[in-house]
Amino acid sequence: MKTMEVRIQRYLPEQHSEPVVESYQVPFDDSTSVLDALNSIKEEQDSSLSYRWSCRMAICGSCGFMINGEPKLGCKVFLRDYAAAGTLLIEPLAHFPVERDLIVDLEQFMQHLDAIQPYIIKEQANGVSEMTPHKQTPAQMDKYQQFSDCINCGLCYAACPQFGLNPEFIGPGALALAHRYNLDSRDEGRAERMPLIGSEEGAWSCTFVGYCSEVCPQSVDPAAAVNQAKVLSAQDMVLQLFRRKK
Repeated sequence: MKTMEVRIQRYLPEQHSEPVVESYQVPFDDSTSVLDALNSIKEEQDSSLSYRWSCRMAICGSCGFMINGEPKLGCKVFLRDYAAAGTLLIEPLAHFPVERDLIVDLEQFMQHLDAIQPYIIKEQANGVSEMTPHKQTPAQMDKYQQFSDCINCGLCYAACPQFGLNPEFIGPGALALAHRYNLDSRDEGRAERMPLIGSEEGAWSCTFVGYCSEVCPQSVDPAAAVNQAKVLSAQDMVLQLFRRKK
């Protein structure tokens, strides 16, 4: 097997005042993912290495890292992709506080997701049971299907310069999720979400760099969702102006 130098940004709060980079030689073949390399290092070279992972199938979104400066899922990229460079640098996701080694604090991210009420809001009519099914056609589902594929990996936040400058910015992932529910024919919560979406920290803070969509492992295209949310917000503002004139 071939070997590659894998450099990892380490931060052990009980040992380091600042992050340091440590180097490891890792054997690999064409099937070795970056996550496999981390597991190999932890099992055979340094058991103190800390990072998150779970499914290894790009579904759980746990193993997000900066890999040679780009936000990626460790299970979805392979050492063979970096063979020409001959070395690999793995760092924690950008724009998040680092807790330990490659583990970042996602509390702000989770708060933004919760703030947009990511669930179907339905006004219950009199005499209608909560168990009553809400039917939906394939065409109605197609309107939001793409935006429902988000796995909450946080890569779009690591790619977003606006979130890096202002952590209060709701961010591409939460805005895409809000748009997913606003487009859902079963949902009646748009009026509750739009004030936040149209706020100073909402969709209008996006400068449309578009990098969030480039790094998304599920092709959710959060940049498109954010810009569609801007259109809805603008429509609401125009309607409010007309109502005031009346």
